[in-house]
Amino acid sequence: MSTNQPGPPSTEPSVLHGEAVPDARRRRTILITVCVALMAVIASVSGLNVAQPDLAVTFGASQRTILWMINIYTLSLAALLLPLGAIGDRFGRRTVLLAGLAVFGIASAAAGLAPSTEVMLAARLFSGVGAAMIMPITLAVITSTFPKEERGQAIGVWTGVAGGGGVLGMFLSAALVDVADWRWLFVLPVALVAVALVLTLRSVPDSRERAGHPFDTVGALTSVVAVAGLIFVLQEGPERGWTAPMTLLGLVVGVVAAGAFVVRELRLGDAALLDVRLFGERSLAAGSVTLLAVFGVQAGIFVVLFPFLQAVLGWSGLLSTLALMPMAVLMMAASGLAAQLAARIGARATMATGIALAGSGLALMAAVVSVDGGYLSVLPGMLAMGIGMGLSMTPSTEAITGSLPRARQGVASALNDVTREFGTALGVALLGALLASGYRDAIDSRLTGVPQAPADTAREGVANALDAAHRAGPRAQEMIHAARESFVDGWQHAMWAGVAVMAALFLLVVVRGPRRPTRTPAEATESAEATAV
Repeated sequence: MSTNQPGPPSTEPSVLHGEAVPDARRRRTILITVCVALMAVIASVSGLNVAQPDLAVTFGASQRTILWMINIYTLSLAALLLPLGAIGDRFGRRTVLLAGLAVFGIASAAAGLAPSTEVMLAARLFSGVGAAMIMPITLAVITSTFPKEERGQAIGVWTGVAGGGGVLGMFLSAALVDVADWRWLFVLPVALVAVALVLTLRSVPDSRERAGHPFDTVGALTSVVAVAGLIFVLQEGPERGWTAPMTLLGLVVGVVAAGAFVVRELRLGDAALLDVRLFGERSLAAGSVTLLAVFGVQAGIFVVLFPFLQAVLGWSGLLSTLALMPMAVLMMAASGLAAQLAARIGARATMATGIALAGSGLALMAAVVSVDGGYLSVLPGMLAMGIGMGLSMTPSTEAITGSLPRARQGVASALNDVTREFGTALGVALLGALLASGYRDAIDSRLTGVPQAPADTAREGVANALDAAHRAGPRAQEMIHAARESFVDGWQHAMWAGVAVMAALFLLVVVRGPRRPTRTPAEATESAEATAV
């Protein structure tokens, strides 16, 4: 029998990266803090979508101007993520988070009080700047603060908020627009920012990179131009046309800047803003591609679901957002459970399972959807998608953040967020275009006998068809039915395209997904730091 008896519990604080690890209670407070801050950012991405008619009336603005009020936020957010994440690594994550919360809160308040279109656009621009300071830091705080055995679970909670928070934000925004006024939309983010500021001051520790090289200013500026150019193309292409001069100019600028960024970062190596050589690692590549595809499909599904619920089923905006809540709730729950599943069966198997479930949900929606079946015809597919996306997002996020060392967690988190933004813009553009194309092809043969003027209007979209039905005379109900059935045909085009994307992603993850490494690059760095301590 062993004579070695366990000693008394150690009273020394545990150490992570050479620093004392916050105790369990403080770690819970830190997680709540960063999730509250993240929720403010996510809610502002989708909140204005439900208030487009009210904004047009208040400011007397065109539809293109209203879209810019929405898109300029995501454009500035996406463009600034990488450089601001790197600044947080270098100058202190807590400092950048506090500054971002202040900028975001003031800009959101200004947007809520905006007296003119110009003020609103400027406020939304600065809201995006503040959001770009907040979003990467919230994840970097988790990955640099939580010990390895708790990090996956904390990332799962963060991922659930990032994935399902948009639906929750839309629901709360729709409720505020229904019961009050569009200006009340900005009360929610301002209140969340106030809570996050107080909690950050009380609980979030500061951490920063001890850099032995200058800040990559040229790389930061080049990344801003590249991301801004490419996101502009994806946002404006469907509106202006893919061959319009401004669209092509944005594409050329974005591609040239992206090429210049890659060449410079390869030349700088370890001193680069983002070491692009790391994309040769299976974990980083598979995690990035998975997030790009999953968020693209998710955003594209929302583009399809909202017109279906509102124009085809005739539901209100509030009821339509409420109908998406089951999917969002399951997504958030699955994100929290994904870390435990990945610890048992591995990240690759968890990602593949989630992708297969999400693809099955898309196929189910494509095969079963009908006008007569209504909401119940798409609900099973939505639930499968919610679970699948939740299971795939958490290990993908952990694969990305685990591929970069602790000193670069702001950059790692920013890369994760940029991937999400690109996926969202790409999904909206491509699946939206497939929906519109399928609708136009299907409705032509159903408009026989309908007067020319309302028929031409009906070809523009299902909402246009419903609005113009009163001009079709005795053919009004026939035109409405034709538009709704044609929308379902276009829906199926978009859904089957999504199924194809998920099938290709499944094969990629099975073949090239993350292995079960003995140590990730980030863990190797932690080990070296611990040895030095």
